[in-house]
Amino acid sequence: MLTLVQSISEIIKKAFTDAGYDEKFGVVTVSNRPDLCEFQCNGALMAAKQYHKAPIAIAGEVAEKIENGFFEKIDVAAPGFINLKIGAEALLGHVKGMFEDEKFGFEAQGNNRKVIIDYGGANVAKPLHVGHLRPAIIGESVKRILTFDGYDAIGDVHLGDWGLQIGLIITELKRRQPDLPYYDDSFSGEYPKEAPFTISDLEEIYPYASKYSKTDDAYREEAKHATKMLQDGHRGYRAIWQHILDVSINDLKKNYDNLNVHFELWKKESDANVYIPEIIDDFKAKGLARIDEGALVVDVKEDTDQKEMPPCILQKSDGAFLYASTDVATIYERKKLFDPYWIIYVVDKRQELHFDQVFRTCKKGGIVDDSTKLTFLGNGTMNGPDGKPFKTRDGDVLRLEYLINSIVDKVSERMADSDIPESEKRSICDMVGLAAIKYGDLSNQATKDYVFDIDRFTSFDGNTGPYILYTLVRIKSLLSKLSVKDDFDSVSALKCSENITDSEKKLWLAVAGFHEAIRKAADEIAPHKICTYIYEISDLFNSFYHDNRIVTQENVDIKNRWIALLKIVLEVVEKCVDMLGIKVPDRM
Repeated sequence: MLTLVQSISEIIKKAFTDAGYDEKFGVVTVSNRPDLCEFQCNGALMAAKQYHKAPIAIAGEVAEKIENGFFEKIDVAAPGFINLKIGAEALLGHVKGMFEDEKFGFEAQGNNRKVIIDYGGANVAKPLHVGHLRPAIIGESVKRILTFDGYDAIGDVHLGDWGLQIGLIITELKRRQPDLPYYDDSFSGEYPKEAPFTISDLEEIYPYASKYSKTDDAYREEAKHATKMLQDGHRGYRAIWQHILDVSINDLKKNYDNLNVHFELWKKESDANVYIPEIIDDFKAKGLARIDEGALVVDVKEDTDQKEMPPCILQKSDGAFLYASTDVATIYERKKLFDPYWIIYVVDKRQELHFDQVFRTCKKGGIVDDSTKLTFLGNGTMNGPDGKPFKTRDGDVLRLEYLINSIVDKVSERMADSDIPESEKRSICDMVGLAAIKYGDLSNQATKDYVFDIDRFTSFDGNTGPYILYTLVRIKSLLSKLSVKDDFDSVSALKCSENITDSEKKLWLAVAGFHEAIRKAADEIAPHKICTYIYEISDLFNSFYHDNRIVTQENVDIKNRWIALLKIVLEVVEKCVDMLGIKVPDRM
């Protein structure tokens, strides 16, 4: 289905052709001066150069050729603008087509091509903290947007499970429980199925061990040795590692579920680690890697680079592998197992250089070819009121669950006077609180830093998640008061185009803009474009609501048209908030 702007452009292109000019000049855009018109064509200004004619004259000739009946008003303004206001009947006719399509006329372009989105980055044995919030929220939204656009979008948590933190836990656990069978090299039986620790134990053990290793060199060396033994296949250490995975993944899934963030893949660094030796051998055989001060590196600098581009280090002089080694191997694994059309990394923007090196290494080594898209979507930081990355008062990184609890508590304060039963209010506050966090984050451009303002984010007024949810709940309440049944025929209700007020028409136009808004969000991988759209349509709905007596409207045809408007606004905005990973309560 053509968008409304495309449909109008087709009419204006024909008018250009009928007037004797090239149709390419008939492109129409939404007006940036809504006080003057709704749509605008500036083609006459460009045509003037080709046809050596005054643009105002060209615009006048084209305007005379525009077919009657589609527009309410056509104006020509100096120096050569064609200003257009669409007729109510034509506008409702377009929306009818949206009602008849499950995606509201949106033309998906993904063609079921496979996209892997890496947006987890959590480490086992560690709780999620505020630094994990942005990639999780943004990545989940990107996955949902691309799924709506017809891609086979797959989210991968890509857990950190293979580094020194495991060696530290193994070392500290040995000191605390030396009699465990995992440390007895002569033990040949089956190891216990139950882990000798809980998630709470791990969350205490790792910080302690990490801090202690910074003050005791022997302890740190012991942990490094334990890490190497694990990676070399030590039977007992592998069993401990598996316990750490089981306990951590179970807890991480619970916490991600609470965020309404879900991964299709729970792959780990260790899964890709097995491919590193063969990748290194291949780079050596192709002459793409060289030794630099004992380290194995790949030169990725290009002649067109305007900034410094260091070589990518695949292996340190002591034989150890680095994050670059693992990330190259991860792309190799993804290509081998899934052959994706596109891989997107949603990570901290400060890792841009690292991923630039990794992507270039993969291209240079033939791990992926030019048909595979590799995209780095770097996210900015969430900052506190002081403009610095969010921390606790003690200077520690704040646990994510504490942040969520604080904002839910703030929402509960704001809803204290609500007459909703307490048994139901808590679940509603959870939904509203999560919407406040997610919308507060996603309404900012992903690459930009922003200040976490709990008072603004939880406000029920303005460009906030609670305001959007309150608008949707208001529409649900109206439909309930109007006793609208599920089988209400919205398409037939649009036969009446009389007495459309200014606030109603603006809302219909906003509904018609759904396709363009989602197209921009998908093409630019930009969830904030959806936030902009739903805030605009919510604001326009509330203006319409205050300007018109919907429930007491006596004209049946107008009332039914308004019901159709309520239904499509509700469906469109609910679809949008779902793409943001936000749930909508039935009441607030």
